[in-house]
Amino acid sequence: MGVMALMAASPMDQAAQDYNQELYNKALNAYLQQARTGEVSADLYYNIGNTYYRLKDNAHAILYYERALVLDPAHSDARYNVDFVRTRAGIDEDQGANIFGIWIDAAVGRLSSNAWAIIALVAFLLMLAAVAAYIFLDAIAWRKVGFFGAIIALVITIGAMVCAVQMRDRASSHRQAIVMAQPATLSTSPRTPKDKSEVAFELAAGFKVTIIDKVTTAGTVWYHIETASRRQAWINAQNVELI
Repeated sequence: MGVMALMAASPMDQAAQDYNQELYNKALNAYLQQARTGEVSADLYYNIGNTYYRLKDNAHAILYYERALVLDPAHSDARYNVDFVRTRAGIDEDQGANIFGIWIDAAVGRLSSNAWAIIALVAFLLMLAAVAAYIFLDAIAWRKVGFFGAIIALVITIGAMVCAVQMRDRASSHRQAIVMAQPATLSTSPRTPKDKSEVAFELAAGFKVTIIDKVTTAGTVWYHIETASRRQAWINAQNVELI
């Protein structure tokens, strides 16, 4: 895993050199300092993920690869690396989940909301062309092409619009998080379990969860989360990092 060259100021060039010289802590400090300025990019998050991986911190590596994919769902290196790290860490977060749903979610997530919007626009224009062919052409064969082509283009338009909205919401909602505790004990209610009967299950560091609710109990923030396999429980907010 090599870091990507960033078109930025010399501190980032120096950070890349430090990384290549295996001065990972020094490189990480520089990358995180850049991230704190707010001038972030998918490549910066990807480099941070690589550096955390070299420091054997899989949870933070996964977190930053996921953040890179939020900014650029088509970032193939970040997608490959996050799958690689999860495999190496033995994180099978999709166990018991619907395989078809997982495939659909992964396919949608490979393009940004803007890319899906462009697909929807192109499909809509093709639908208009197909409708025009059906109305104005006399040949039966072309009218059939126009009729069925319009239906297919309409379906693609609607599907792409739904995907665009989903990706926009995914990028702005901050509803997904990575478990950072090793392991994290999840509770059946928003409080620290008093005994085993109140323990829902445990998740290893690096698992991705979806936040569906949040409450504050006795000054402690708790998230009601759902896993990829649809298991739900409560987790202390200090045990996760938002993507």
